[in-house]
Amino acid sequence: MAETTVYLSLGSNLGDREKNLRTAIAALADSKVRVTRISSLYETEPVDLREQPWFLNCAVQGETESPPLDLLRALRGIESRMGCKKLVPKGPRLIDLDILLYGDETIETPELQVPHPRMLVRKFVLAPLAEIAPGVKHLSWKGSASQLLSDLPDSSVVRRFEPSI
Repeated sequence: MAETTVYLSLGSNLGDREKNLRTAIAALADSKVRVTRISSLYETEPVDLREQPWFLNCAVQGETESPPLDLLRALRGIESRMGCKKLVPKGPRLIDLDILLYGDETIETPELQVPHPRMLVRKFVLAPLAEIAPGVKHLSWKGSASQLLSDLPDSSVVRRFEPSI
């Protein structure tokens, strides 16, 4: 089976956020994702549920032979093994892993929507993605990741965090 390029978003706002992201990225190899690029870390203010700790976010580009739903199950497995419990929607997370893009595919199932349905309105997703793949563009978009980021009216705080992965 041929490999497909995937873009993932990772976030953490509980515990040792940087370590959580490093652990999740390392676990991707066990989930049949060959990581090819990792963005800087970005410290971001909470967007939907404001009364919670700030997040660290990053984006990962990888190659996988796994079908989309198998990849999603693998990501949920990483979250589970790391002890993530999503008790409050949009609430604090030890780790959160999302599929942003799976090749050029558009996927609409109850479990998975690709491109990620809210990524184009979230600066904390677009900034790391535009760093590692400024020219990436899905057929359903009006521009590349970097163009969409520059046009985004989102005024939330998204700043590079040092050290980066």
